[in-house]
Amino acid sequence: MASSSSVLHLSLAVLALVAALSEAGFYDQFDVGGSGQHVRVIEDGKTQQVALTMDQRSGGAGFTSKAMYLYGEFSVQMKLVSGNSAGTVTSFYLKSGEGEGHDEIDIEFMGNLSGNPYVMNTNVWANGDGKKEHQFYLWFDPSADFHTYKIVWNPTNIIFQVDDVPVRTFRKYADLPYPSSQPMKVYFTLWDGSYWATRHGAVKIDWSQAPFVVNYRGYYANACVIGNSGSSACPAGSDGWMYRQLDGKGLDTVAWAERTCMTYNYCADGWRFPKGFPAECFRK
Repeated sequence: MASSSSVLHLSLAVLALVAALSEAGFYDQFDVGGSGQHVRVIEDGKTQQVALTMDQRSGGAGFTSKAMYLYGEFSVQMKLVSGNSAGTVTSFYLKSGEGEGHDEIDIEFMGNLSGNPYVMNTNVWANGDGKKEHQFYLWFDPSADFHTYKIVWNPTNIIFQVDDVPVRTFRKYADLPYPSSQPMKVYFTLWDGSYWATRHGAVKIDWSQAPFVVNYRGYYANACVIGNSGSSACPAGSDGWMYRQLDGKGLDTVAWAERTCMTYNYCADGWRFPKGFPAECFRK
């Protein structure tokens, strides 16, 4: 059992994470990929934003949490690339590593031609088992202003939310793969996904529209931190997300998102699964 002193130190650490993009210390919390000119920390006196910029020379940019987590609630505000963003991919996701048996929880935005809607792609990988995409057209233009995207990951289910509206829940079943044992870092990236992002790769990036810019702010992580020894320390108040499941109203909202916003459901893609759909497609 953790001592009151360790709980206090952990609570202070969580508060630092919550404020990571609203005060100094960004580089203490995150590792940066790409050159300095493609990852910029912008101060306006009140909040702190991180702008990722991509041009043809850079091919992309990103930043990654130094801490690793096993379960938690993670959110960030994002303002996506505006105009012709075809071929670009903007992401906010958790990942355990690069191995074949990795775990991953994704929110990705696949760019569009001007005037067409963005596609928000959600996906879950467990022990290298992926291909569990749900994709949505959002009910607003995500490049016009900041909106909040959240991942709740606990031992029971994974909940994807947009502006506090649940759009998907992925449940754990005892006999099926689920990300439950591999600690993950949090990633924020902008990269060239021309080979698949827009109309299955038919529309490539138009580099004459570069630079492409996405802005992040308000990052929040209330999560169980994995220490160097492999021990897990969960913050006070973690019960709010650790045992969270959607109630009837939340499930109704997910059903609304599926009816009105969903553009792709892997459980309805018979071409992709000619030998039968994954087992969870038949579970409730």
